[in-house]
Amino acid sequence: MSNTQSIILVVEDDNIVRMLIVDVLEESGFKVLEADGSEQALETLKDPALRIDLMMTDVGLPVMDGRELATHARLLRPDLPILFASGYAESIDVPADMHVIGKPFSIDQLRDKVTRILEN
Repeated sequence: MSNTQSIILVVEDDNIVRMLIVDVLEESGFKVLEADGSEQALETLKDPALRIDLMMTDVGLPVMDGRELATHARLLRPDLPILFASGYAESIDVPADMHVIGKPFSIDQLRDKVTRILEN
C-alpha cells in the first residue's frame, strides 16, 4: 500500500467485539469505518465518495451473513479485499481471493493479517 492511510470497513454485530477490533486497528494506524450489520455495510459500500481498502466482516451476521455480504460487496467494488472473522475459521469455505482469521485472535495476529492483505 502507498503511504496514505488505509481505510478498513469493520462489520460486526457484537458492539464489544467491534469496539475492540476498531481500537486495535486504529492504534495500528488504520482509519476505520464501522457497520453493525450487513445493511449498514452495504450503505457504506454504495457511497462512491468513500475509499475502502479492506472490508473485515464477521461471518455470523444476522439477516445476511458475511459470505452473502461479501458477494454483494464484490458486485459494488470488484477489487475489494475481504477478511472474514470467524470462531469456526477452519470449517468455513471462503473463495480463494478472500481471507479468514479465526476468533479469538490476538492483537498481533489481527495487525499482521491486515497488513499482509493490504500489502498484496
